[in-house]
Amino acid sequence: MNHINSGLKDLIQILDEITKYGLEANLALVNKEEDLERFLVALYAQYFTIQFKFDDQDYADFDRSMFPNVVENVKKNFPDFGWYHSILNCYEILQDAEIGAGDAIDDLSDIIYDVLEIKWRLEHNSLADGLWFFEFIFNSHTQQHIIDLLNYLKAKNG
Repeated sequence: MNHINSGLKDLIQILDEITKYGLEANLALVNKEEDLERFLVALYAQYFTIQFKFDDQDYADFDRSMFPNVVENVKKNFPDFGWYHSILNCYEILQDAEIGAGDAIDDLSDIIYDVLEIKWRLEHNSLADGLWFFEFIFNSHTQQHIIDLLNYLKAKNG
């Protein structure tokens, strides 16, 4: 039981560290991008340790409108974040590869909204529901935003 509590405590700390960039404007931190990158990688690693028993209870839905300033706060915390190119179907070597566009502000904002919902479900629904949602949303949405944002940060900062 101690291992579960310790793991959950670590997860909640990671969630809090990521969400601060969407909940607070103009954070005065040294090396914000490095701090963010560290916690994105930590969140990614948490995905591989999640274990839950499905909770089929019917709960209230998360309401994103409780957090109206996430995108604006992300813009204020990372004013130099912007658009980037990505290669679609990067696993295929093509002479004329299809290029897409991404937005680092959108990536981080979506990650924060996903993380806020994970935390909300853990606190308001159940441990099982929160962990189930983490696994579900990570695999279907968050993971790609993390990969894209980390790639953007690497390309931007060398």
